[in-house]
Amino acid sequence: MTNTAMGSFSAPIEIRGLTKTFKAARAVNDLSFDVQAGSITGFLGPNGSGKTTTLRMLLGLVSPTSGSATINGTPMRLLSNPARTVGAVLDVGSLHPKRTALGHLEIYAAAIGTPTQRAAQVLDMVGLSSVGAHKTGTFSLGMRQRLILATAMLGDPEILVLDEPANGLDPEGMAWLRQFLQTFAGSGRTVLISSHALREVEATVDSVVIVSAGSLVYQGTMDELRRSQRSRLLVSCSNPALLATALAARGIIDAQITQDGRLAVGGTDTSVLPPVASAAGVTIFGVATEGADLEQLFLAMTTPQYAVPQVGYHRPPGPGSGPGYYGPAAYGPSGGHR
Repeated sequence: MTNTAMGSFSAPIEIRGLTKTFKAARAVNDLSFDVQAGSITGFLGPNGSGKTTTLRMLLGLVSPTSGSATINGTPMRLLSNPARTVGAVLDVGSLHPKRTALGHLEIYAAAIGTPTQRAAQVLDMVGLSSVGAHKTGTFSLGMRQRLILATAMLGDPEILVLDEPANGLDPEGMAWLRQFLQTFAGSGRTVLISSHALREVEATVDSVVIVSAGSLVYQGTMDELRRSQRSRLLVSCSNPALLATALAARGIIDAQITQDGRLAVGGTDTSVLPPVASAAGVTIFGVATEGADLEQLFLAMTTPQYAVPQVGYHRPPGPGSGPGYYGPAAYGPSGGHR
């Protein structure tokens, strides 16, 4: 249930009917979702899908055309102590190349009224203590991402809002970021991270909000997303074509011969295969399960030339009514905005 009174809320981050139009281009279109406490939510969509515009409205940097974006039930601009409530830095370009990492953090600490020694603490927290005296212009993209995260942590916030935090990280850096955010959320706090690639954050997030052309196309947990993409059985057998014909006679028509000569079968389980193969005179040598390709599903949801699956393709009454695909407005007016 959504609470509308100022200061009352059902989730730390609530987006309700958020819309932003720049001249004739609609960057965000009637967007609604929640981010729950103690969770990491991935805010996903291709470049130009309205992600950064949405985050900027949430953080009070851009005024919405209509709708609302609140933190703990309150617009960001009205929070009494915003740095203690939410930590967010949207642009690695905000780092001055001639300033040291420690100097950068000390300036931000002074700006938000945090003791200067907090700068050294968060620098150590993100593993950059050894380069605190180095100028940020010498940093790799991954190091700059860590420094940006340290900046967001200066106020010891309840909520983190991070725009593309995995960008530029190598596998070791990704593992570190995953552990950091999971520990943060495990303490009951809240994380919202954006990304243009599901695979980049798949192992990190608990829930996903997927947008295309500024509109919601999916929201739900990662487990629900995985279940929405059925796995296939890869069957090694003596006659794949004959087995496919026999399965079709039983109403199982999702069967294709792969390039390596196996039969890929969807919409059934392994118990069906032996009796059908035996009746058709086909010998089965082995069966493997092909995992769901979530990145392909993500592309299907967000790229207009792909057909979005029609099963469960509906718009429920409100953001709390469960996961699913959302309406064709996803392919409505779009602007070139992240």
